[in-house]
Amino acid sequence: MNMVSRIQAEMPTIPVEAPGKERRPRRRWRTAALVAIGLALAGGAGWKAFDRPRAEAAVMPQPTVGVAVPLVRKVVLWDDYVGRFAPSQAVEVRPRVSGQIVALHFHDGDIVRKGQPLFTIDQRPFLAALAEARANAASARSALRLAQADYGRVSRLSGDEAVSAAEVDSLRARLQAAQAALAAADARVRQLALNVEFTVVRAPITGRVSDRRIDVGNLVSGADAANATLLTTINALDPIYFTFDASEALFLKAQRDRAEGKGGGEVEIRLQDEGDFRWKGRLDFTDNGLDPRSGTIRGRAVLSNPDLFLTAGMFGNMRLSNGGEVDALLVPDEAIQSDQARKVVLVAGTDGVVAAKPVELGPVVDGLRVIRSGLAPTDRVIVSNIQAAATGTKVLTRAAPIQAAKTPAAQAGGSLPPAASQATFAR
Repeated sequence: MNMVSRIQAEMPTIPVEAPGKERRPRRRWRTAALVAIGLALAGGAGWKAFDRPRAEAAVMPQPTVGVAVPLVRKVVLWDDYVGRFAPSQAVEVRPRVSGQIVALHFHDGDIVRKGQPLFTIDQRPFLAALAEARANAASARSALRLAQADYGRVSRLSGDEAVSAAEVDSLRARLQAAQAALAAADARVRQLALNVEFTVVRAPITGRVSDRRIDVGNLVSGADAANATLLTTINALDPIYFTFDASEALFLKAQRDRAEGKGGGEVEIRLQDEGDFRWKGRLDFTDNGLDPRSGTIRGRAVLSNPDLFLTAGMFGNMRLSNGGEVDALLVPDEAIQSDQARKVVLVAGTDGVVAAKPVELGPVVDGLRVIRSGLAPTDRVIVSNIQAAATGTKVLTRAAPIQAAKTPAAQAGGSLPPAASQATFAR
C-alpha cells in the first residue's frame, strides 16, 4: 500500500449530506489533503538530495604531497652587524712654527705619503736667526779655546808655585763657563735649525688628505701658540677599520677566544650597493666595557685596503663567524608554517598521517632555512602541495628532493636588508 492509499484509508468517513445542502467545505478539505501529500513527497526527495554530497565526500581520494628528508650540509653560521668604516689613523696637520704660507704642494683629496711636503712657510726669518745662532756658537767656541789655553799655562806653572792657587781656580772656572756657553750656543743652533726644517710642513702619515684650510699668503700660528692653525687633515686608509655596536654575546666570545689563544674572528663585509660579502678582515678589538644605557659594546674589525677604495664614513653590513663549520639540517623556507606564536613543519609518518613539529629556526642559506632544533634527519618533511595537508589526516607521498638555490636578490647583486644572523655553506 503506498503513502497515498494509506492517507486515504485513514481519512475519517464524512456523512453524505442531503442534496440541496452546500458542498464547498468538503472540496476545500480534499484540496488541503492533496497539498500535504505533495509536500511530504517533496521533503523526502530533498533529504535524499542533501545527503548525497556527504556520502560522496566520504569517499574522496587522499591528496598527494611531496616529501623529503632534511638536507644535511656543513655551514658557517654568522652574526650580522651594521657599522661604519673609520680610518686606522687620523691626523690634524698643524704648523710647528708661525709665519706666512708661501707654497702649497698637494691637491685636495690626494693620496700623500709619509714625509711628503704639504706646505712651505716663509723661511727667511728662521734662516737669519739660524745664522746669528751659528755666529754666537763660533764666538763661544773661540772663547773656550782661549780659556783652555790660559788654564793650561797656569796649570804648568802651579807646580813651581809661580802662580797662586786663587788664580788657578779662577782660570778653571772661566774654562768651565766657556764650555757651558758653547753648549748653549750649539743647542740654540740646533733649535733654530729645527725651526727652519719645520717651515716645510710634511705629511706625518700615509693616507688621503682632505682639502686645504689655508691658502697661500695667509699667516699661520705655530705649535708654540695656544691655538695653532689647522692646515688640513689626513686619514690613513690601509689598513682601515670597521666599527660597530654588538651585544654582550660578542664580548663573551672575544674573551673566551682570547683565553684560548685564538685570534680575532673572521669577518666579511659588503657595501650598500653590493650583493656579496667581498671584503675580508678580522675582529681585532672590543671595548673595555658595555654601554649601560644600551647594553651594547663597541667592536672593531680591521681589513686590508691596498687600493684605498674604502674610505672613512662609509656604511656597510658585516657578518662575523660565530663558531666555525657546523652540521646543519636545512629545509625549504616555504615548508615553514606558523601556528600562533610557534613555527612548525608538517611531516608525514610511515603510515601517511600528517603531524606538525615545532622547530627553532636559524638563518637562511641559499634559499634554505637552517633548523636549529625540533627536527630529525630522518623526518619526511612535506615540501610541496602543503596546502592539501592537514594535521591528523592521511596523505599519499611522493619524493621531492631538496636542492639549494641562490636567492634571486643575491643573484642580481642587489642590496639586501641586514638580518639577525646568516649562514653560508662551508667551502
